[in-house]
Parts: sequence; C-alpha cells; structure tokens
Amino acid sequence: MTLAKHIGALSVIGCALLASQAARADEPFVNPEWANSAWYIGAGLGQSRANIDNERLTRSLTANGASLSSFKVDERELAYKLYVGKQLNRYFALEAGFFDLGKFGFDATTSQNGRLVGEAGFRGVNMDLVGQLPLSERFSVLGRVGMNYAKASTHFSGNRLFAVTNPNPSERKLNAKAGLGLEYKFSEALALRAEVERYRVNDAVGNRGDVDLASVSLVYKLGRPAASRPVPVTPVAPAAPSVTPAPAIVQPAPAAPVLVSEKVSFAAEALFDFDKSVVKPAGKAALDDLLGKLQGMNTEVMVTVGHTDSVGSDAYNQKLSMRRAEAVKAYIASKGVDSARIYTEGKGESQPVADNNSAEGRAKNRRVTVEVVGTRSVNK
Repeated sequence: MTLAKHIGALSVIGCALLASQAARADEPFVNPEWANSAWYIGAGLGQSRANIDNERLTRSLTANGASLSSFKVDERELAYKLYVGKQLNRYFALEAGFFDLGKFGFDATTSQNGRLVGEAGFRGVNMDLVGQLPLSERFSVLGRVGMNYAKASTHFSGNRLFAVTNPNPSERKLNAKAGLGLEYKFSEALALRAEVERYRVNDAVGNRGDVDLASVSLVYKLGRPAASRPVPVTPVAPAAPSVTPAPAIVQPAPAAPVLVSEKVSFAAEALFDFDKSVVKPAGKAALDDLLGKLQGMNTEVMVTVGHTDSVGSDAYNQKLSMRRAEAVKAYIASKGVDSARIYTEGKGESQPVADNNSAEGRAKNRRVTVEVVGTRSVNK
C-alpha cells in the first residue's frame, strides 16, 4: 500500500471518529475506572526529519584525490504511525506500534565528474511505556520511552558505486526511542495527541543517526460502557369506569393533580463495587424497580445525591460521591427520563447518618439518595 493510500485511510478513520464523538463532547466523565484500564487504538500523521552521519560516504567519495563539488541532502519526509495500547492506570500505559518514517536521500558529485545518489527508508515496530500527567480533566502531558526495531532499506545509484560495497543493502536494528507531547480528550473515548519523538536508527551502511517525528494523532478507547436502550417513563392511562344502568348518569369527579415527593436511599454496596462508580447489574435492577414505581407520575425534578464514609481524604470522597451521583443520573437518563430534569450533588462525608467509628455505621453512610418531585392525578 502506498503512503498516499495510508494517508487516505487514516483521514477517513479520523473523520468517522470525530463525527461519532461530536455529540458526546459535553458529556461528563462518569466512567473513570473504565477509562483508566481500557485498551485503545491510535493513528498519527506527521513530519519526520533525519540526521544521519554522512561522514563515511564523504570519505569514500573523496578517495583517490577527488573532492566534493556538491552534496545535497533530502532530510524531511511525511511519516505515519499506527499503534495499540493498554491503559495500566490513570498515569501509565503500554503501547505497541508500527511506524513508517519515510525515505531520505542525498545526491553527491565530485570534481572528477563522479556522482553517487543514495536513498534510505525506515519502517518498523516499537514498544513504549507512556507516562501521563493530568493537568485538568481533559488536558494531559505525555512522556514516553521505549525501543524500536527498524528495517533500513537503502539504494545507491550513479557512477561512483565503488564508494559502497552493496548498492541495495538493508539492515534491521534494535534501538532506543523517546518522546514528549500533549493530549486533549474530546470525550472519555476520543482524544487528540500532539507529540515529538526521536528514533535512533542505523542506515544499513554502518552509519548511525536519529529521525525526529512531529505528529498529530487520534486515540480511541475501546469498550466504552454502553447506555441501556431507553425505556420512556410514560403515565399509565386510568382504566375506563364501568357504566351500569341507572335512572340518572353520575359523572365521575375530574382527576386533580396532587404534588408528590418520594425519596429513596440506596446502599452504595448495592449500586457499586468497592471504591468504584460504575453501576453494577444489581444496582441497575434496584434503579429499574424505582422507575417502575414512578409509573403514572409526571416527574418534575429528580435529584441524585452521593455520600461516602470518612475513610480517605475529604477531596477524594467529594469526587467519589459526585462520580457516583453522575453515574446514577446517567443510568436513569438512559431509561428515558429527561436528563435536563435530573440534578446531581456530591456531599462526600459531610452528612453522615451513622457513626463512622464502626463498620456498620460506615456502611450506612456509603449511600446514594434519589429524590423525585412530581404530580399524580387522583380522583376525589
């Protein structure tokens, strides 16, 4: 496949990913456990620049008393890379990839009308450890160190071929690589990276050098938890009153709306695994039961409030309680309730209902409450 075809394919993939994620750009990040352990794929395009030591070729060309009259080099090329990675935690990931750094060449002439034209291309695979330092929820600084196993394919032509022992040499070498960059998350699944990397390479004729790659790439995390199929919460139509023969028809009293407020508290262990904020199947069943009891209610407002025990720092517990409240909101919204009517709060450890000095008390404090305000129609 030519480089142009690679570029076209990468462009199509990038546009498709951006289009599929555009609607999710404003969504809250409610699946940090998944995002910090997910597999991901990536593809990038950029500009490469080679810095190969040409001293050996220069010495060969100037043998027998000749001198160089010109030595032109082509050190820039379009490059691309494809990779797959595994997020180990919030701060580290492992990546394996394929890269094509392009082809670089030179055109040398001597005072004796000698000419030597050379071209070297580099492509191979790499394995990197990637470190990530979050600056905010969406921005991170990246750093990477690893190894690359590159194949150098070289071709020489011209009337000074005696300066090289083989006109078409190739070589495979294991060398180091490193890089720095920035990442911006469009959503929990899609991110944009800008990076600068340095590949140590050999050019197949005994010269060593570096190829620097400045690239922009898209990263897509796989297996994002999918929202359940929405099931609209609609009022149940009252059964038609039976009509019995009577001397006079008695009209039933019109239904009058009555303001109703219901508040349910769920134990955190029933909804989530320990120190997690992804709703468990058992927790989804409990929330489904609550929504079933709301059939016939015209819901005005729902408020989900997360609480924790006193174990851990105040800041961590505040964030955990908010993530859990957001996770409950996301699930309720996925069942057809208008998300604009659902509000979230995180109280952390600030509102205990039991003593945190006992395991039983701490279990009672780890909870999520759901309060529903709406109206029901009742017959007078």
